[in-house]
Amino acid sequence: MNWTSLDTWMVATGVLSALSCALLGNFLLVRRLSMMGDAISHAVLPGLAVAFLVSGSRDSGPMFVGAVIAGLLTALLTQGIAHAGKVEESASMGVVFTTLFALGLLLIVQAADRVDLDPSCVLYGALELTPLDTVTVAGLDIPRAFVLNAGVFAVNALVVWMCFKEFTLGAFDPMLAATQGFRPRWMHQLLMVLVALTAVACFETVGSILVVAMLIVPAAAARLLAHRLPPMIAWSLAIAVASAALGHVGALTVPGWFGYTDTTTAGMMAVAAGALFVAALLFAPREGLLARAWQRAALRLRIRQEDALAAL
Repeated sequence: MNWTSLDTWMVATGVLSALSCALLGNFLLVRRLSMMGDAISHAVLPGLAVAFLVSGSRDSGPMFVGAVIAGLLTALLTQGIAHAGKVEESASMGVVFTTLFALGLLLIVQAADRVDLDPSCVLYGALELTPLDTVTVAGLDIPRAFVLNAGVFAVNALVVWMCFKEFTLGAFDPMLAATQGFRPRWMHQLLMVLVALTAVACFETVGSILVVAMLIVPAAAARLLAHRLPPMIAWSLAIAVASAALGHVGALTVPGWFGYTDTTTAGMMAVAAGALFVAALLFAPREGLLARAWQRAALRLRIRQEDALAAL
């Protein structure tokens, strides 16, 4: 494995993408809206395609605006259909994101006939190519995706820090939040805006599909390791960083074990996140499978001892 500065930039960009997703994923998880990230990340496709068809270029500005509008439209349509149609939010979510995702794929195929727009990059990302597209910051050439994801992570961290009490209370007890004047619906819409921005910012690095893993898996693994929200957020961020770093190293080394050269870093990031979740599922001190098996064995032993004592 020959490590270069390009690898460092790829890992750094992947880390920022994972951190941005994992931070918001905690609140999606406790709100039971984990699949909303999936819906938004898929539904940004028609926004990208329409932005290209309207502007005629792949400049980041129009593409970013189109994707954000599509992401916000997904959240609004999901809630609107759930309330107007009196159906579960998961059902309305499935209707909205599958329809928009299919529409986006059709539009992208049409756009790809006129420009080098690879649908596979849209689906799986192109983290390996991000160090080649640079911008000048303070006299240094820095990958544009790194700057974008750093800005999004900073915005997410600032909003979560400023509205942590409102987000937390709205997630666990919306009625109490409403009685205290916190406006939980506004907090929900703000969270959806942040999720849409994050999904769009991470779109180029990890694609529309694998961004879901970064939104959900670190938070789900952290939930097994912590029972309070602040430690859960800290664990999810640590798992996100480890997933990004281990994913890139695994993309360079693991395929060689099976006779291949390499694989996509974004895919291995998701695999690494899944492996860390499995490790948490097995070895978590209180919620892990091994800990629960030990507790059940200890309980059976105690019951037998008490039965023996009662018989004596």
